[in-house]
Amino acid sequence: MIKRAFFASLLLLGSGAAMADRPVLAVAEFTNDATNAGWWGGGIGRELGSMLASELAAINAFTIVERERIDHVLQEQDFAASGRVRPDTAAEIGQLTGAQYIVMGTVTDYSEETKRSGGGVNIGGINIGGRRSSIGVGGGSTQAYVAVDVQVINATTGEIAHVRTIEGRTQDSAVSLRGSIGRLSGNLANEENTPAGEAIRAALIEITDYLECEMVLQTSSCRARYQERETRRRDRPRDAIRF
Repeated sequence: MIKRAFFASLLLLGSGAAMADRPVLAVAEFTNDATNAGWWGGGIGRELGSMLASELAAINAFTIVERERIDHVLQEQDFAASGRVRPDTAAEIGQLTGAQYIVMGTVTDYSEETKRSGGGVNIGGINIGGRRSSIGVGGGSTQAYVAVDVQVINATTGEIAHVRTIEGRTQDSAVSLRGSIGRLSGNLANEENTPAGEAIRAALIEITDYLECEMVLQTSSCRARYQERETRRRDRPRDAIRF
C-alpha cells in the first residue's frame, strides 16, 4: 500500500512538472487590416481569439490564460482602446495575467474565387438575407483563402519571439480539419458550412500547429515544413492567389 501510494505521488509530481513545462499563452482578440472580408464585423476579432485559445487548449501542449482575466487586465489598463496589444505593454500584461507569451493575430488578406468545371453559370451580387452573395448554377464551386499575420510576444521582455503569416484555404490538403474547433457561433455562425468558414477553420488549426512546432516540438523537420510554406507564399505573385 505504501509502495502504491509512493508511485502515485511520483505520477502526480510528474504530471505537475509536465503542466509547468507548458508555455503559458494569452490569446488577444484578432484584428483586421486591409481586407474586404464580408464576414468581418463587430465582435469577430474576439470570437477568433477565443476559438484559437480553445484549439490551443485542446491539443494539451499549452496552458491558456482564461479570457476573462485577459479582458479584465485590458480594460483596467486601457490597452484595448485601439483593439491591439503593443509589444511595449505586453510585459505588463504578462505580469498581471501570468502569461509568458501573448499571441496576436491580424487578418491581412481574404479572397473568394468561383471555379467553373464546365457549363456552369455564376451570378454575382445577389443580396440574400442582407449578405452579398453569388449563386453558381451547375459545374462551379467557390473556394476561399484567408491570411493571418501571427505574432507571439514575449511577456517578460516585450520582444517578438515568433512571427509568421499563416494561410487557410478551402480544400487544403495540407490541413486536417480537426473537430476540436466545433461549430462556428456568434457573429460567425452565418459562415458555418461556407467556403469562408472552412478557410477560417483551416487557418486557426494551422496557427495552432505552427505554434506547437515552434514553441513545444521545436524539431527541425516541422520547422523546415513551415519554412517551405513561407518560401512558397513569398514566391507566389503578389497580385494573385493560387487556390
